[in-house]
Amino acid sequence: MIRLALLRHGHTAWNRAHRIQGRTDIALDDDAIAGLRALRLPAPWDDAQLWSSPLQRAVQTAELLTGHAPLTDPALMEMDWGAWEGQRGADLRADPDSGFRDIEDWGWSYAPPGGESPAELRARLVPWANALTRDSVAVCHIGVMRVLLAHATGWNFDGPAPFSIKRNRLYMINISGADWTYDGTPIRLEARP
Repeated sequence: MIRLALLRHGHTAWNRAHRIQGRTDIALDDDAIAGLRALRLPAPWDDAQLWSSPLQRAVQTAELLTGHAPLTDPALMEMDWGAWEGQRGADLRADPDSGFRDIEDWGWSYAPPGGESPAELRARLVPWANALTRDSVAVCHIGVMRVLLAHATGWNFDGPAPFSIKRNRLYMINISGADWTYDGTPIRLEARP
């Protein structure tokens, strides 16, 4: 069995402005950098293989927490939000012509205009995760985390998720062949001594 711990990257200016980032390569903001410098991965995750999305907000988060560069893989890039990238969900929701839906109403097949569906994201993530050879931490994005946790829990993007994703916490998935399970108990990052 392989254990995969998922961690969401730190805040960016777009996060704080409630703008959809998707694959737009936004760096961490100064507050996130200062906060992450004061944290570290708890044991035994500090010895796990370290992966991240190639987007700079994820790479920076991994480096700040560990002091070294992660392995990167394009499979871990955030979902492509197409025409919605850079926009605010509240503005899209208010525009009846936008086609906007909250993620809980997507199912596996819905995609933003010109973007990627959860099913398409799962098609690149599951093979990556199934190829892991040792316990790993993946610093990634909320869309990536939702899809991997949905795959592990059986959630179908059809109502409230059975998990809540917060920053500075590890979310564990146990992978044993085709059998995936979600641990259900997030672990907080630790303060540096």
